[in-house]
Amino acid sequence: MTGKTEGSSRREFLKLAGTVAPAAAVAVATAGSEANAAPAEPDLSSDKMQDTAHTRAYYAAARF
Repeated sequence: MTGKTEGSSRREFLKLAGTVAPAAAVAVATAGSEANAAPAEPDLSSDKMQDTAHTRAYYAAARF
C-alpha cells in the first residue's frame, strides 16, 4: 500500500509541474514587456552607455 501512496504523490507532482511550467513561461514573457518599450533619445552629455536604437540593434545581432 505504501508504494501506491508514493506513486500517487509522484504522479500528482508531475501533473502539477506540467501545468505550472507554461504558466511560469507566460509570467516571464509578460514581465519582459518593458524591453519592448521604445528606445530613448541619446543624451550627449552623458558618458554612460544608453538605450538607443543602435545599441538595441547591436544586442539583437549579437544574440544567439
